[in-house]
Amino acid sequence: MTSSSTPRPAHAGGHTPGRPPLRRLTARGRDEAHRVASPLELFFDLCFVVAVAQAGLQLVHAVAEHHAGEGILNYAMVFFAIWWAWMNFTWFASAYDNDDVLYRVVTLVQIAGVLVLAAGVSRAFDEHDFVTVWLGYLIMRLAMVAQWLRAARSATGAERTTAVRYAVGVLICQVGWLGLVLLPEPARPWLFLVMVIAELCVPVLAERGFETTWHPHHIAERYGLFTIIVLGETIAAATVAVQSGVAENDALGELLPIAAGGLLIVFSAWWIYFVVPIAGRLRSNRQAFLWGYGHYVIFAAAAAIGAGLEVAVEQAVGKAHISTLSASAAVTLPTALYLLAVWALHSRHFKVGIAQQTVLPVTALLVICCTFLGDWAVLAAGVVTALAVVTGETLTARRAARGRGAKASTSAL
Repeated sequence: MTSSSTPRPAHAGGHTPGRPPLRRLTARGRDEAHRVASPLELFFDLCFVVAVAQAGLQLVHAVAEHHAGEGILNYAMVFFAIWWAWMNFTWFASAYDNDDVLYRVVTLVQIAGVLVLAAGVSRAFDEHDFVTVWLGYLIMRLAMVAQWLRAARSATGAERTTAVRYAVGVLICQVGWLGLVLLPEPARPWLFLVMVIAELCVPVLAERGFETTWHPHHIAERYGLFTIIVLGETIAAATVAVQSGVAENDALGELLPIAAGGLLIVFSAWWIYFVVPIAGRLRSNRQAFLWGYGHYVIFAAAAAIGAGLEVAVEQAVGKAHISTLSASAAVTLPTALYLLAVWALHSRHFKVGIAQQTVLPVTALLVICCTFLGDWAVLAAGVVTALAVVTGETLTARRAARGRGAKASTSAL
């Protein structure tokens, strides 16, 4: 976790007496020491979670009202806008954050954009009106264009070309996203798929010939912090749902298994994500892009777990008129998806042997099987994920002990 008191390098840190408030936006070093998240980045994350919470809330309403398919599609579209804007800023900041006045102001404009987007989430779900969501996204992306053009002004050669490519690519994509407002409703999912591909291609094409100097440890920390914040939002959403259920229906007996299972799932989700140090694997753009893009699934699934817990609570107290099976699936499916995504992006690179490699995939399968356990499904899923943590730690400890034993035997010889 970062601290506002952590010293930052003199060339890119906070304002110091006698230094100009506006400075050249030059690239930072990839091997820079003490590279941690800044207070502005933490503030940025907290504001983005407001939009995540709105998307999760609307997903709850859609699933509870028998519109799960439509709700999931809208959730995927809105969450992509939130995640992609967050991700683009994160990688840009890792390479170019100089923390001067103009940089801070443009970042605050991006925060304003995500708050506009958050304000339009309910209309996007309820009325299929994406105007406000599109406007908020546009504000965020135009601010990002301004940052890239500023970086281009301070750069030369291949670095300048990369910055200009980013700015042009982002602008072109904004024209395409206008179709969400202008095209008829049946065409929007197809446009969404096309535009997702276009957006994902911008960094790949822009960094041909020159890789921006993002910092691997800073990037790993930024993603970890956002994971913590999203899991925290999941806890908050589930707590409010349980509190409401107890206050309005006096159904503590029905809600305790859901609350206990939900806590076990979220605690295990945190443990599984942070059990391995991933920064050392982010050595090239190819590795980093695949890892960074894959976090769409991790973030979206983590937020959806909270929405699922709310659905389970509403079903238990009779506020959501759906089956117990559907309510259970709202928790178990995103949990299984989260486990598989963390395994694919993190864990499999650090596991040795078939036993360690299969812990999370098998756990994901068992969590899905828990869906059919009726009122005990969420608690069972929580116990299964907690057992996965215990199993993983046990296998790691045993392998480490065998390694120390073999080393001692070799030394004795």
